[in-house]
Amino acid sequence: MSIVIADKLEVQDLSHSFNRLEILRHVNFTVRDGEFLSILGPSGCGKTTILRILIGLLQPDSGTILKDGKDITAAKPSARNMGIVFQNYALFQNMTVLGNVEYALQFKAGLKSNARREARNIAENIIEQVGLTEHAGKKPYKLSGGQQQRVAIARTLALNPEIILFDEPMSALDAATRLSLRDEIKKIQRSFKSTMIYITHDQEEAFALSDRIMVMNRGNIEQLDTPENIIQYPANQYVTEFVIRNLQLKIDSLIKYVGGNV
Repeated sequence: MSIVIADKLEVQDLSHSFNRLEILRHVNFTVRDGEFLSILGPSGCGKTTILRILIGLLQPDSGTILKDGKDITAAKPSARNMGIVFQNYALFQNMTVLGNVEYALQFKAGLKSNARREARNIAENIIEQVGLTEHAGKKPYKLSGGQQQRVAIARTLALNPEIILFDEPMSALDAATRLSLRDEIKKIQRSFKSTMIYITHDQEEAFALSDRIMVMNRGNIEQLDTPENIIQYPANQYVTEFVIRNLQLKIDSLIKYVGGNV
């Protein structure tokens, strides 16, 4: 008997323009519960606009967003139970790792009367799970870029969101750190069974992380499929050129990088 995986998120006929320039053109897609979906495309293709609309920072011109079947198109960001990990980490430099994660919990509803102790317990547990316990007392400037990004992820996980959005979280990191953090993100997803939507322009990154990849170009979805199917059955010439050929170039470059640092 086949297992039916429910859709966590459904985006229907989403359109958005800025100064009369169409950024998104009638975009439709679903995200399955527990899925890792990457939205892949070059700068200006509309992927970041989708992220901002999903989290509630931007209202679409038209279209509907359903989460677990409920219309959240006009809902406030705080009512969507989603978390976001930014490219620039957005950490408080005057707080320790523990303080950064604890601070996020001040906005979490449902903590008991002993909220401070409970927040500390939750923060310490999350920090341990992302492998940062020995750095809990350090401030961000004493951490590497990869460690800072893990703090940002821990802060988001502490709020227990149903969906986590990533805004090109590894674009500022070197190749070795990206490889390490990529593995960490997949481990975290498996551990927390999170639904994740990952914005990236990096083909190799998308193929390494994703259950499915949504390839975008100029506000349109060119193909939404598994990495294997995109390789074997590219939908059109754009997918072949932007995804497959560039993927091979990135893999060749990565092989040279790893070989030169062994």
